[in-house]
Amino acid sequence: MPLPPDSAKPRKRGLMYLLSSLALVASCALAQDAPQTNLPRAKLSAGMHQIDAQLALTPEQRQIGLMFRKEMSQTEGMLFVFEQPAQQCFWMKNTLLPLTAAFVADDGTIVNLADMKPQTTDSHCSEKPVRYVLEMNAGWFAKKGIKAGSRLSGQPFGKTP
Repeated sequence: MPLPPDSAKPRKRGLMYLLSSLALVASCALAQDAPQTNLPRAKLSAGMHQIDAQLALTPEQRQIGLMFRKEMSQTEGMLFVFEQPAQQCFWMKNTLLPLTAAFVADDGTIVNLADMKPQTTDSHCSEKPVRYVLEMNAGWFAKKGIKAGSRLSGQPFGKTP
C-alpha cells in the first residue's frame, strides 16, 4: 500500500540530504587528489641561484605539500613554514616527484639535506629544530653545490634575495 503524499516528503528530504552529502564527500575526495598550485609565493636565493617558492603556511597546506604534482620546473620549490622551530619530519606519501628537502634554520642556514623517493612513507627528519623546510626537485642542491651550512636568503629569513 503506498504511503500518503505527506509522509513521502520526509523520505524525499532524507534522500536529498543523503545525496547532497555524498556529493560533498565525493567532491572533497577529488579535491584531495589535486595538487596545490595556487599558494602564495616568495623569491628565495641560494647564492646566485634563484628559487620561486610556493609557501605552505597552514597545517592543511603543509599536509598536502607537493602531493599529486606531476612536474615542477627546476627553479620552483615549496617552502614549508612552521610556527616555531622543532624537529620536522617529512615523508613522500602520494608525492609523485623525487625531491630533496633542505631543513633550514631561522637565519636561512641549511641544517641538513635529505633525498626522498616518491610514494614512500620513509621518515626524513631535521637534525636540529628548524622552522623551515624547502623541497626542490631531487638533486637540485647537489647540482648547484649547495650543502649543509650553505645559506638561503629571502623575505622569510629576513633578507631579500
